[in-house]
Amino acid sequence: MLTFLTIFALCALLGSLVGFLAGLLGIGGGLLIVPVLSALLKWFHIVHDDKVMLVAIATSLATILFTSTSSALAHHKNDNIPWHVAPWIMGGVAVGALGSGFMAAFLPADIVRLVFGASVLLIAYRMLFAKVKLDEVIHAPNRWLLSTITALMGALSAMIGIGGGALIVPLLTYFSIDMKKAIGCASACGIVIALFGSIGYISSGWHAFELESGFIGFIYLPALFGVVSTSWFIAPIGAKATQHLPVRTIKRVFAALLVIIALRMLMS
Repeated sequence: MLTFLTIFALCALLGSLVGFLAGLLGIGGGLLIVPVLSALLKWFHIVHDDKVMLVAIATSLATILFTSTSSALAHHKNDNIPWHVAPWIMGGVAVGALGSGFMAAFLPADIVRLVFGASVLLIAYRMLFAKVKLDEVIHAPNRWLLSTITALMGALSAMIGIGGGALIVPLLTYFSIDMKKAIGCASACGIVIALFGSIGYISSGWHAFELESGFIGFIYLPALFGVVSTSWFIAPIGAKATQHLPVRTIKRVFAALLVIIALRMLMS
């Protein structure tokens, strides 16, 4: 019981940061949750090393379901979700996330860790060096092709435990969608990725752990409740902050932090 309460308290602190970033940058927070939760699971000997990444990723997705919902509601109130394209993007990421949630459980732990580290490095690179288009207007492809592209993004997002914002926001801004609306759409897509990805991780991990030990499938409930207990309330604050804070500068600082996290994970 003491371990459960300690994990809950530490994850509640983590959830405060994750919730703010979810609202501010349109990310679900998995880029931080996965490495931090992995370290906690190892420190407290909650699971064996070969299951640490899977549990961290599955739990991260489950928290994103709540965080992204809170963030998306705030963005919807601010009219920051482009509903003319959002349903097609959400449909694509749903298909990809569901399939990925089932497949990830059968991959070797080292492969999952390497995929996560490499993906985070690429995301950080995109955040650091992305160029802002001034006059160029690039139109989105037809809706079915857009759904196919986002299905791949949904699959990768579910595999590494993120809400997809770090992938979807650059895609939408590339197609000349306003940054704030891209962030709002990414928040809505985070709900779908987290929901369908979690279903996959629960189903594939149903017999790996017992509910009495705090698990439902690969999802570790004390960590889930800890993160959600604060992130749900902090996410709307982050969403409002997009109107006042230098989002681009914050993204670059965050990207630098991601590089450090990814390198540590790749070298561990």
